[in-house]
Amino acid sequence: MHSAIRVGLLGEFKEGQVAHLAIPRAMEVASEGHVECTWVPTDSVGRGESLAEFAGIWCVPGMPYRSEEGVLEGIRYARITRTPFLGTSAGFQYALIEFARNVLGIHQAQHQKSNPKAAVPLISPLDAALLGVKARVHFRDGTVLRRAYGSAEAVEEYHCGFGLNPRHRRWLESALIFAAVDDDDQVRAIELDGHPFFVATLFEPELDVHSPLVKAFATAVMRRHNALRAKMAS
Repeated sequence: MHSAIRVGLLGEFKEGQVAHLAIPRAMEVASEGHVECTWVPTDSVGRGESLAEFAGIWCVPGMPYRSEEGVLEGIRYARITRTPFLGTSAGFQYALIEFARNVLGIHQAQHQKSNPKAAVPLISPLDAALLGVKARVHFRDGTVLRRAYGSAEAVEEYHCGFGLNPRHRRWLESALIFAAVDDDDQVRAIELDGHPFFVATLFEPELDVHSPLVKAFATAVMRRHNALRAKMAS
């Protein structure tokens, strides 16, 4: 096992993408320098073998991804192996698609940006694009988000034009935890029950270098790393 504590950044690095520059810095601050980030191009994921050395996986903003199947496989890998997972912006959108397809059996669930004529547009355009918008979110009691922030609400920044299609919300609400909603009760974050740490947000917490959510993710990653090292040593 690799000696460093590493998080795989699932996606393709783009120099002009503010979030791509912010994420490694936010992780460095959150982990006090103990966690390093490594980019994992979506077309290198395969069946997940390229992710086995990571103690956490962050599906980053920035679609279109080079390989849609690769990003979905990376999310599936984190879900089934119980590897700490954080998805932000497009990572939130594809976490919903992966769950709909592989857990709920809705195999035609798609992203309307990549397939405008999708039979099941699980991810569709927002009523109003959230490009550089800061808005309030409300956290559900008992969630990872609620504990991380130590508050019932927060103001977070978005850079997206797509989200969960409200017409298909009912398919997911009994199977996933809707951990955060906005003032209009639109879903802005989800969590997976029974998983050590599986959180996806439409907003981008990485844009706050001292984000409580990134801190909680870093803590889960270090806990996972230490547990695996202890297991190997026993």
